[in-house]
Amino acid sequence: MPATTAPTPPEPPGILFGLPMPMARAFGLRGEVIGDDSARIRMPYDADYTNSRADVHGGAIAVLFDCVLSCAVRAHAPTQYGVVTVDISVHFVAPCNGDVIATAFCERRGQSLSFARGEARNESGELLALATGTFKLVARASSTFSTADASIAPTA
Repeated sequence: MPATTAPTPPEPPGILFGLPMPMARAFGLRGEVIGDDSARIRMPYDADYTNSRADVHGGAIAVLFDCVLSCAVRAHAPTQYGVVTVDISVHFVAPCNGDVIATAFCERRGQSLSFARGEARNESGELLALATGTFKLVARASSTFSTADASIAPTA
């Protein structure tokens, strides 16, 4: 399921393929490739998101999948749409104690719902998890965001 377009230029923290996403900032997610109905995102290893064995926590991998699957769904027009998750299913295959790279592909983009599948691998290419999801595209107003918004610190 490799993404076939050129790598995406580095974006500021909290921006994922041109859109603000505080969750991306919180988990350090970095968009690597988007286009051709696919996306690839890297989640750097962070000890704060591990389990008692120091492996990446399944919840962190689920966050990564939610982001990469939704990006694949909006890959045809990355900054025109936000995405609402309707359903997501994750199947864990192996543990990981390093970076996780997730790739996703939009299988079908319908009039109201879109469907995507993805996989997560470690840096050696070992399969860690598989996911499928159902999403709804939501058109974004063109003037609701500037890249300066990404640097706003969250409030308590």
